[in-house]
Amino acid sequence: MSMNRREFLQVLAAAGAAGFALDAPEPLAAGKGEALYDLPRFGNVHFLHFTDCHAQLLPIHFREPSVNLGIGSAAGKPPHLVGEHLLKAFGIRPGTLEAHAFTSLDFTAAAKAYGRVGGFAHLATLVKRLRASRPGALLLDGGDTWQGSATALWSKGQDMVDACKLLGVDMMTPHWELTYGAERVQEIVGRDFGGAGRRIEFLAQNIKTSDFGDPVFAPYALREMNGVPVAVIGQAFPYTPIANPRYLIPDWTMGIQEEEMQKAVDDARGKGAQVVVLLSHNGMDVDLKLASRVTGIDAILGGHTHDGVPAPTRVKNAGGQTLVMNSGSNGKFLSVLDLDVRGGKLRDFRYKLLPVFANLLPADAEMAAHIDHSRAPHRAKLEEKLAVSEGLLYRRGNFNGSWDQLILDAMMAVKGAEIAFSPGFRWGTTLLPGEAIRFEQLMDQTAITYPYSTLTEMSGATIKDILEDVCDNLFNPDPYKQQGGDMVRVGGMSYACAPNAAMGSRIRDMRLGGKPIEANKTYKVAGWAPVAEGASGEPIWEVVAQWLRDRKTVAPRRLNTPKLLGIAGNPGIL
Repeated sequence: MSMNRREFLQVLAAAGAAGFALDAPEPLAAGKGEALYDLPRFGNVHFLHFTDCHAQLLPIHFREPSVNLGIGSAAGKPPHLVGEHLLKAFGIRPGTLEAHAFTSLDFTAAAKAYGRVGGFAHLATLVKRLRASRPGALLLDGGDTWQGSATALWSKGQDMVDACKLLGVDMMTPHWELTYGAERVQEIVGRDFGGAGRRIEFLAQNIKTSDFGDPVFAPYALREMNGVPVAVIGQAFPYTPIANPRYLIPDWTMGIQEEEMQKAVDDARGKGAQVVVLLSHNGMDVDLKLASRVTGIDAILGGHTHDGVPAPTRVKNAGGQTLVMNSGSNGKFLSVLDLDVRGGKLRDFRYKLLPVFANLLPADAEMAAHIDHSRAPHRAKLEEKLAVSEGLLYRRGNFNGSWDQLILDAMMAVKGAEIAFSPGFRWGTTLLPGEAIRFEQLMDQTAITYPYSTLTEMSGATIKDILEDVCDNLFNPDPYKQQGGDMVRVGGMSYACAPNAAMGSRIRDMRLGGKPIEANKTYKVAGWAPVAEGASGEPIWEVVAQWLRDRKTVAPRRLNTPKLLGIAGNPGIL
């Protein structure tokens, strides 16, 4: 539950007295919230966008990465800027609300001072305020909405579907939604999105049937806004059948489908659209490349890589330019894109990525009631106290996070493994030092439909092949060959990584207990979230919960991160 305004001011004053570089606590109290969210209307076409909320209905903490490496031409450019580099690039003053929202700098102190972010009840208040000044504004959901929490998993996404309808979502595109299986997705789209009441358009130009290549969902939607015809095209995560279990959507094909995208843009323009927006779950690097090659898209509102980028990137192409934006994750941000369209042409724009601070936005009563109702049957289980964390627990980062390290340590201890692998998921909330690890927070890191934990005998050669394959997915210089996520987290063994090296040559000096990993020797390796059909094993949350209950108190985790080679001075690393 968020603190009230008086308690918030007391924390701000205490933080200022302690020497934390806050931006003028008293003026902040007098009207920082009103100033932050008082965004004057501009133009006549308006889009609101959130993405990758990962089923977080309540306000949370979420630490942005301190490592976000760009490779090749992407090095040193958005979204691959962190910390002071990001602040300098976008002109954000250190020690402010915005600095806390966009970076991991002084995270614990800033989080205690400014409070939690996101929460659908607070987001709903902001959406209503902005819509009141922007007639006809469309609210776009970039996907990864139905997955990421216990209640979403247990309701098969229904709590989030109902929340999105209440929030007023107009259109969405998917990724993790598809891990509930094709039948469940089509049930929701047909019943909840297509029935009576508010209709949500489920858009995905790149999902086709595997037999005849027929579209499974509408590729785009046409709307008229203040006399201007606009089109929104949906782009689902192209590599879902690779990054997630193929057996859950066995009859659908995906991919980037650049040529089909161009056809969709041309078709929408041919039907009169004067504005074309791509609602994308490609990831920002892919969107930047796509924008340089497909013409006729005015703006890309993107997600998947969880990058909170304060300003758009202008990408030139044969047809002019495309604005590329990415709206962060976990309900922390809401994008506001205002377009001035006159004479059938886009003349100008204004853009703001607004951080959603729960202490500065009152909760919407109707949404708060829905959230409370959806959580009520599960409250006892959600609030089970497993342990207390003495250190900061976070996930996001190219190579490791303290939450990931905790999961690795638990797997090795419970499974009796020498080495452990944990997926490089980018979702998962943050816990501050001294906070209780409740079952709900554990599920924020593990709530998936294929949670099986495994123990496997692997040769040293296989271990290297796995690491090289995942590393190429992250650091391939061609964005179209990057399949999202971060590097697999590794426990037990050490290694070095050269992100700029050629495929097959990035992983070096693998060691276990100080001794080199031998190619022909076998090792006991624990893991979870296998994508192969037929996998089984104890759900990962049961493994970790057992480990936490036995300890009661969890010391700060010592991160097992690789030695990085050839990246000195990269602005994507602190």
